[in-house]
Amino acid sequence: MVAQDQTVPPPVVTGLKGLCPRCGKGHLFQGFLTMRPRCEVCGLDFAFADSGDGPAFFVMSIVGIVVVGLALWVEFAFSPPIWLHLVMWSALSIALSLALVRPSKGVLVALQYHHKAEEGRFKK
Repeated sequence: MVAQDQTVPPPVVTGLKGLCPRCGKGHLFQGFLTMRPRCEVCGLDFAFADSGDGPAFFVMSIVGIVVVGLALWVEFAFSPPIWLHLVMWSALSIALSLALVRPSKGVLVALQYHHKAEEGRFKK
């Protein structure tokens, strides 16, 4: 539990670091993308955390813009053979995707906690 005098850590910072959105000390991930069941420091239950396809969408968008922009620039500036394009941009796409997916999932989970986001429900 977060003490009364302790401030809540900023959600983007804790998400990028993969830390608990409530205390900012415990780890959010058990594996590369597997969420822990709860924070080992404050005991926050991570059952609320469902980032869905959000991280994949943002990663695909960012990687796509970067890779296509660089590929066009390299093509017009240097005109390399197609096999070199395939090797360079495949490797860059994989590396950027792996580097960005975990921090983006952490940020989305932290923002979900910070804004108390839940599934939509109909009133009865």
